[in-house]
This record gives sequence, structure tokens and C-alpha cells, in this order.
Amino acid sequence: MNFNISKKVELNFSQTEEKIRNLLKEQGFGVLTEIDVQAIFKEKLDIDFRKYKILGACNPQYAHKALLAEDKIGVMLPCNLIIQETDDKKIEVAAIDPMASMSSVGNDKLGEIAAQIREKLQTVINSL
Repeated sequence: MNFNISKKVELNFSQTEEKIRNLLKEQGFGVLTEIDVQAIFKEKLDIDFRKYKILGACNPQYAHKALLAEDKIGVMLPCNLIIQETDDKKIEVAAIDPMASMSSVGNDKLGEIAAQIREKLQTVINSL
């Protein structure tokens, strides 16, 4: 099983980020965290790195269901998505596949929840 859902897009980096945020919102997700890997590597390591952002997205309804099913599932939340500039200067978006991550927990109750979240994230990625 692949651990992510990904797609290269024809938009520039900032357009992609704006669109992904809007699409996530349409699916009931909010962006709780944002990590600008390029900026952090420059500041902390003095390394020039390609454009790369990690967005931590959460759908509160599904997070609540998941926490009721498994009290320690919070270690796997929120759902991370990345926006990165690839070597060929294209923009790629990838999201965690919750089916892959939650299957490692071994709690059958999480399967249905993960499938519903996967469908929403797949809709986001397909809509780019």
C-alpha cells in the first residue's frame, strides 16, 4: 500500500498553496500547522533547499471520531500534506494516505474513519 496520494500540478507554488487551502476548507479541514522547510533549513542550517511546505490539516469531526475509537491516535494527527517544487521545477502536492497510516494501529474501528478521510483527501488532490 502506498503511504501517500500525490499529483503534479500546472500552477505555481503560491497558487497551489492557496488552492489547496481552499479545497481543504471545502472538505471540512482546517490547516492547524504550517512548516516552511525551505525557510527553516536556511535559518537553522544555512542550506538552500527547494520550496517545500508541510501543512497539518484537520477535520474536527473525523478527529473526534478517531480519538473516540483510539485514544492515542493523536500521535498520527493532523493529516499532513506537502507542497514541493520538484527537480524539474514542477509543483507536486502529496497527502498522507490515512488508510496506510491507520492500518498500522491494528484497530478495526479506524478503518471506516480512515476510508472516509482518504476519500476527502483524494477529492482535494484530484481537484487540483
